[in-house]
Amino acid sequence: MSTLALPRRSEIIRAHQAHGGRIAAVLPIHYPRALLRAFDILPVEVWGPPRIDPSPGAAHLQPYVCSLVRNALAFLLAGELDVADVVIVPHTCDSLQGFASILVDFIQPKQPVLPIYLPRGNRPSDLEFLANEFRALYRALAAITHCTPADAELLASNAREEHADDLLAELHRRRNELAMTQLELYRLIRSREYLPAEMFIEIVGATLHGYSAQGDHPGSPRQNVPIILSGIVPEPMVIFDALAEMRAVVIADDLASCGRRLYPRGTSADPFVRMAERILNAPPDSTRGGAIPERLEHLARLVATTNAKGIVFYDVKFCEPELFYLPTLRQGLQARHIPSTVIEFDLNDAFSQQARTRVEAFIEMLG
Repeated sequence: MSTLALPRRSEIIRAHQAHGGRIAAVLPIHYPRALLRAFDILPVEVWGPPRIDPSPGAAHLQPYVCSLVRNALAFLLAGELDVADVVIVPHTCDSLQGFASILVDFIQPKQPVLPIYLPRGNRPSDLEFLANEFRALYRALAAITHCTPADAELLASNAREEHADDLLAELHRRRNELAMTQLELYRLIRSREYLPAEMFIEIVGATLHGYSAQGDHPGSPRQNVPIILSGIVPEPMVIFDALAEMRAVVIADDLASCGRRLYPRGTSADPFVRMAERILNAPPDSTRGGAIPERLEHLARLVATTNAKGIVFYDVKFCEPELFYLPTLRQGLQARHIPSTVIEFDLNDAFSQQARTRVEAFIEMLG
């Protein structure tokens, strides 16, 4: 089949602005898309980005801060986020909280900087806290835009995002029915980072309807060693081509940018509570303080339901939320006879020969 054509971020941004909409540059990972869209603000996520000159950001940060934060700061200082009307920084980790503090207290970009504080649990008090964070964000956005969407508008926006996320989950489930490479699949999955929900719904709906394959194809787990990919973000994306060359297929993922954001539908009639429910009921995540036993059970369940042969932890260097979990998590996996390996990378690195060799040896051991 021909390569699936996806619009570029710059095209989407220009189209949204042409109709009078605003843009939010959103740092990883969890935030209320529906709330932003109710204000006609399109969230465009900033995962670094990779392969840029990090030195402007490095001048303001400790050398052990991860490349996601270092590159994001360099990107902003280079003027590449000037297109955004607001910068939103979830409190994903200490490094991103420090990033927000640097922007608010020292650099002070031209855009308003709005932090979001995420609770580290899923108790009733955590749900109330997060709903109140979203109410505070609503007030801040109302002051910026001079708009005050009613609850009905917020719920309608949330329904649209829930529909898009239902299709995203179906795309994950049916990944092995689709006649596309792993790289094409993950480009489509990650287009959720910037496409408006209605456009994502149209593209993924057409893909699921029209691109089902009959019989074997290059991504079929029947021909390859099925693995689970865990970590924060799959960069560089050529890792998927490399895995295909090694006769491995990502049968499911536990990536913070992908599989950990398969948000279920909410239940509350209160739009702010409903948005908070969706995030807190997502798969367990180190950046939200998910307990290690919960993370272990989730990964073991993924392995059991997909018949994966092992797990590749593919993590950004210095990512404290991930790296603090790994020793105990891998020990628990080993006790369950689930093989795993760890690869660390920097966003500005190519997929190195050393990493390739290590993954290839792991795949050969599984096969």
